[in-house]
Amino acid sequence: MEQYILKDNQRLRCGYTTGSCAAAAAQRAAAMVLGAEIFPGEKIILDTPGGVRLELTMEDPERGDGWASCAVKKDGGDDPDVTNGILIYARVSKLQTAKDGPDKNREGTPQITLDGGIGVGRVTKRGLACSVGQAAINPVPRRMILEQVRAVCDEFDYTDGLHVEISVPEGEKTAGRTFNAQLGILGGISILGTSGIVEPMSEQALIDTVKVKMNVRKADGAEYLVITPGNYGETFLKSHLTLPGLDSVKCSNFIGDALDYAEASGFKGVLLVGHIGKLIKVSAGIMNTHSRYGDARMELISAHAAKAGASREVVEQLLDCVTTEDAITVLDQAGIREETLQSVLRKLDLRIRARVHYSLKIGAILFSNQYGYLGETVEAAEVKEKLLEQAAR
Repeated sequence: MEQYILKDNQRLRCGYTTGSCAAAAAQRAAAMVLGAEIFPGEKIILDTPGGVRLELTMEDPERGDGWASCAVKKDGGDDPDVTNGILIYARVSKLQTAKDGPDKNREGTPQITLDGGIGVGRVTKRGLACSVGQAAINPVPRRMILEQVRAVCDEFDYTDGLHVEISVPEGEKTAGRTFNAQLGILGGISILGTSGIVEPMSEQALIDTVKVKMNVRKADGAEYLVITPGNYGETFLKSHLTLPGLDSVKCSNFIGDALDYAEASGFKGVLLVGHIGKLIKVSAGIMNTHSRYGDARMELISAHAAKAGASREVVEQLLDCVTTEDAITVLDQAGIREETLQSVLRKLDLRIRARVHYSLKIGAILFSNQYGYLGETVEAAEVKEKLLEQAAR
């Protein structure tokens, strides 16, 4: 695909989604089963919901008695996408329904059914875009597939039924490198995409993943939520907090977006658990903690240390630190760790409560890899108790 975006002064090539691959393969397989000639390597024209027209190459065409199948290879462009290069297959079979039989809709157009085959995950938990038991083919790709097949039926004046099966031979293996198992999608990958186009290193795609995880927790009946930026927080939770049945949501750098969605989703409380290197930024209102949006960790710790009585020499040592772990060592040597961190926690408490408009209980726990537990905000203990009660239920 020859479409590019400029990101961080880099020219990055866009790709197309598994949903676009499935829709294009279904379009061509439907035409083949209805009598179109087969030309291996031919181009399939697909207009995506995002308004981009794609020319995708058909691969591995086959045709039998009443069925046809072909594949389209996924191209993620310059996005680090685990599905890049895998084949997405569509097999279309005639249902042989009677013209005015029970499987016809009111307009007399063919009934078209859709399901997932090998390598397409199956939904086992509520809260996802697909219902429990359905193949993990999200709503926009589902609509794209059905629209493409209906257009082919119109072209061939076909009025009986068709069944479409989407499969991904490498899907189950690839799914092991995704969040699907955590979300309750088992047996394969999901067929995804809202615009049909993959934008390289899309922040919105990551935020959408966080939202899906929160939807699953909500659908499971959770009223209180644990949010942590990443693996460090998850490891700390398991080793330092006694919260049986705890299922945290990792939000990466998107702490503000995660808190916004927790509020919008109606959760009663949130416990934010994070490394001081992340949450010191949040205490200053930096809600996306990626370094390109703001990295004033040492300046912030130095300001709180000065408030706690640090000398000029100590402030200079703090400003020269490379990591927040080093900074805590300096605070210990100066004997002002507790006062400094309490000052940080007070600011952090104000920031996170304001972010959710004081509409839910919210607490935060600070830790470091070297020093472990560093402290918590005023509502953290209450939210922990609610999480324990929730886990017991």
